[in-house]
Amino acid sequence: MCESLTRGSKNLAAAESLKQAAGTSPETKPNVKGIIAKYLAYLEREGYAKDITYPRIIVTLHKRGADLYNPESVKQTIASQSWKESYKLLAVYAYDTFCAMEKIEWTRPKYRQDDAIVFVPDEKELDQLIAACHSKRMATFLQCLKETFADPTEILRVKWIDLHENILTINYPVKRHLPGQSTISNKLVLMLNALPRKSERIFATNYSTIRECFLAVRNRTAKRLQNPRLLAITFKSFRHWGGSMLAHYTNGNVLTIKKALRHRAVQSTMKYIHMIHTLKMTITKLPQQPQ
Repeated sequence: MCESLTRGSKNLAAAESLKQAAGTSPETKPNVKGIIAKYLAYLEREGYAKDITYPRIIVTLHKRGADLYNPESVKQTIASQSWKESYKLLAVYAYDTFCAMEKIEWTRPKYRQDDAIVFVPDEKELDQLIAACHSKRMATFLQCLKETFADPTEILRVKWIDLHENILTINYPVKRHLPGQSTISNKLVLMLNALPRKSERIFATNYSTIRECFLAVRNRTAKRLQNPRLLAITFKSFRHWGGSMLAHYTNGNVLTIKKALRHRAVQSTMKYIHMIHTLKMTITKLPQQPQ
C-alpha cells in the first residue's frame, strides 16, 4: 500500500526538486533558484493546481538555453524543440504565467492543440480496475472519479465537510472548471465512510503518490486480464467516459453536459458532442448525474 504524504511536504519536495533541476544546468544563473521559488509561490498564490507542470516547463526552457527575461529567446527555444504542437502550446501557457508574474510584455506564438480522438474506455473496464484495487483508498478514489466525472485534483482537494449524505461538493475546482455538487450512490457513501478520518481531506495524499498506486493496479490488471486497452486508461479517462455517456444519453445536449462536467466555457464541452459521431462504445448503465 502506498504511503500518504502531506500537502506541505509535497510542496517543499517539489520546490527543492525544481531548484536542484535548475541548478544542474551549466548555464545556470546565480539567482535561478530564487526565480523558481518565486514562481512556485506565485502559482500557489494564484490558485493553480499543486501538480501543474508549468514550473518544470520553465526549468526545461532555462536549461535548454532560453533567457527567461527575453521573450524572443523563449519563443526561439520553444520553436526549436521536437515537441508536439500541444506541448509547445502548454509551454506558451507556462511562460505566459511567468510573464504575468514578472510583468513582461510579449506576443504569444500560435500553436494548435493536436486534434486527436480521446480514448474512452468501456464501463466494464473501469469497474475491472476498481475491483482490482487492493487498497480501499484507491478503490474509493476511482469510484469517486467514475460517479462525479471530476478531475483527479478536484477529488484530492475534497474535505470530509464536503460530504453530506449522498451529496459530494466540489468546492475547489481546477482551472476552467466551476464548483458544483454530485449525487453519489449509497455504495460510494459506504466506501467513503469506511476510510480513516486522519485529515480534513478525505484523501490525505498527493497526486504523484496516488498516481503511482494507480499505475501499479493498472499494469497488474492489464497483464492478468490480457487486456492492453487497460494500459490506456488514466485518471481523466473516467471523466472522458462520463462526458461521452452524457453526450450519448442526452443526444448531445450541450448545456446539460456543460453543467454536469462543470465547464466554464462551452468550447470545452464541444469535444464530447463530437465524440458521439466518432466513437462506438459498449454502453451499460449511466451513473447518477451531477447536480
